[in-house]
Amino acid sequence: MKLRYAMVCSSNQNRSMEAHSLLKRQGFDVSSYGTGAHVKLPGPSLREPNVYDFGTPYKQMFDDLRRKDPELYKRNGILPMLKRNLAVKYAPQRWQHNAADGSFDVVFTFEEKVFDMVLEDLHNRDQGLMKSVLVINLEVKDNHEEAAIGARLALDLCQQLESTESWEDSIDDIVAAFERQHRRKLIYSISFY
Repeated sequence: MKLRYAMVCSSNQNRSMEAHSLLKRQGFDVSSYGTGAHVKLPGPSLREPNVYDFGTPYKQMFDDLRRKDPELYKRNGILPMLKRNLAVKYAPQRWQHNAADGSFDVVFTFEEKVFDMVLEDLHNRDQGLMKSVLVINLEVKDNHEEAAIGARLALDLCQQLESTESWEDSIDDIVAAFERQHRRKLIYSISFY
């Protein structure tokens, strides 16, 4: 079964892009998005984040931060992350503006707030297709190490979903087995396009 996947976090930078990169390398049909109002990257302090609009090219962010403080952004992993991102796609995209990208079979989110925003957005869309979409939240801390672990866990779940005839019939068993094996709780819901 060949499913279409979306990976979604807040800024389409770390968690969604780590998963997008891994799934793309494994041959999955995958896209990624963020749900925030803007793209936020750590700055010199918590009160001074670097804020960009969705659609700003990863290369432009990379060049901007390399110009501002190359040592800081190399040390905190932001420059290597942006380098990975620009190898995957051109720029971060906002979930709420993705209708033109078509429908997805499975949407992964990596924090509960993002899960709620994706479901709210899907419920507010015109549901003319009546095509089901599985939305799964896999809670992942927003740091580079956890993002790598989360991506591997998302890949594992995607492989499980791909191996079924119909995810609608087996999702409860897949989730229960995943939770037992990885000792991680998943939240999931079914919505429609």
